[in-house]
Amino acid sequence: MNIQDDLLYTESHEWVRIDGDLATIGISDFAQHELGDIVFVELPDVGNKVSAGEPCGSIEAVKAVEDLICPVSGKIEERNGDLEDSPDLINKSPYDEGWLLKVRLSNLDELENLLTAVDYQKIIPE
Repeated sequence: MNIQDDLLYTESHEWVRIDGDLATIGISDFAQHELGDIVFVELPDVGNKVSAGEPCGSIEAVKAVEDLICPVSGKIEERNGDLEDSPDLINKSPYDEGWLLKVRLSNLDELENLLTAVDYQKIIPE
C-alpha cells in the first residue's frame, strides 16, 4: 500500500494535506483498494461548514457505500469537480487527481488528533 509520509491520516482512512490553513482531503490508497471500483462520489457544496469526525459525504463503490468522515472542521473552499464524471480517479490516483475536498480550517488544534504516516501504517492490516 502507498502511504505518503507528507500527509496526515485518520483511523477511518482519510488523508489530509496541510497548506497553511487549507486542508486537502481524500481517501487513502488502502481505502480505495478495499472499496474496489468507485462509481459515485457525493460531496458537500462549497461554502458548507463541516465538523471533524462527522460524515460529510459518501463514496459509492461496486462493493459498498461508505461515509466520508471529515478529518477536520472548517468551511468547504473547493470540491473536486472532476470526480463527477470520473469517480475512478480516486482508484487511479488517490493522493493527487483523486482528492475530494479543500477545507479552510477553523481549528488548527484538531490536526494533533490525526495520525502520522508511521502511525497510520501500524493500523493497516498486512
